[in-house]
Amino acid sequence: QHNAPNLRVSRASARAIVPFGERIRSSKMGGALTTHVLDTMHGKPARGMRLELHYVHGDHTHHLLDSHTNEDGRVDQPLLSEEFQHGEYEIRFHVGQYFERIGAGPETPFLDVVPIRFTISEDKHYHVPLLVSPFAYSTYRGS
Repeated sequence: QHNAPNLRVSRASARAIVPFGERIRSSKMGGALTTHVLDTMHGKPARGMRLELHYVHGDHTHHLLDSHTNEDGRVDQPLLSEEFQHGEYEIRFHVGQYFERIGAGPETPFLDVVPIRFTISEDKHYHVPLLVSPFAYSTYRGS
């Protein structure tokens, strides 16, 4: 298990997802994955939002980690660095749970888990932010 706070990832799981002999690209190559969540309803970072990272392989996914955002709406460590590899990923943001916890969601949540699926194809820093309210969200490739 990774020892960073708020971050649980199994290195064995990360190695097991490498398709057909591809090597995992190290963070020494400059690759990393980060995220940032902004609560647009309140105009502030979404503190304490649960998120999951999955590697997409064909018609199924492999769970890589669970984490929570810090007071700045970020995760304390990169979601991927040492285990960085090219491929398709999905971050699942538990927005319904977040808005319920802070008492800001509707009685019946419109958004629950927001999946953002994207492809990493270069050894670069990928930043995938989420701007979210109880009724809408958007994302982009940040820097």
